[in-house]
Amino acid sequence: MQVAILLYDGVTALDAIGPYEVLQSPGLGIDVRFVAREKGLKRTDFGRLGLMADYTLEETPRPDILLVPGTAYPQAVMGDPLVLEWIAQVHKTTKWTTSVCTGALGLAAAGVLQGLKATTHWLALDVLKQFGAIPTKERVVRQGKVFTAAGVSSGIDMALTLVAEEFGAAAAQTTQLLIEYDPQPPFDAGSPDKAPPLIVSAAREEFRKLSQKPGV
Repeated sequence: MQVAILLYDGVTALDAIGPYEVLQSPGLGIDVRFVAREKGLKRTDFGRLGLMADYTLEETPRPDILLVPGTAYPQAVMGDPLVLEWIAQVHKTTKWTTSVCTGALGLAAAGVLQGLKATTHWLALDVLKQFGAIPTKERVVRQGKVFTAAGVSSGIDMALTLVAEEFGAAAAQTTQLLIEYDPQPPFDAGSPDKAPPLIVSAAREEFRKLSQKPGV
């Protein structure tokens, strides 16, 4: 089984690396590939970290699983016609098509989410409506062969759910144990429904400032 994790300049690191740590578990025997328009180093959203793409889109025409990670600059994917065309073509033959965070906007712009329930980062949920998707606040959403995960860290949950679907609950639980994924956050502020209103307002303001910066 081959997994293609899309990379591009501006990608959010944990969106890609969280699922990677789950899917590359040795017991699963999955061929996990990092793919991009061109091979080479791709800088993450704030430019301080680089992830290496070892394969081009052309070299990965029929992955069994597609994973589109998100970004603080959604136009990095939504504004790239070549990438959108590849997503649309690959989706025709995938067994599973998945996204993390604003990666869902890439799927949506490629026409994958038309008429489907989907999730993304809470600050971007309304954008899904522009592409005919039905936004939902669930952490992981499955619609047929399409999985979408909410913001950043939820990619780990999505990948474990995917492993359970493909290999069974025992395999998913073993993988979860191996990576010791046992969340016990110091604050109960991981969603806008739980965080204090002042924190939600501050997060919105940070996002507003970020969105005014030049994209990648």
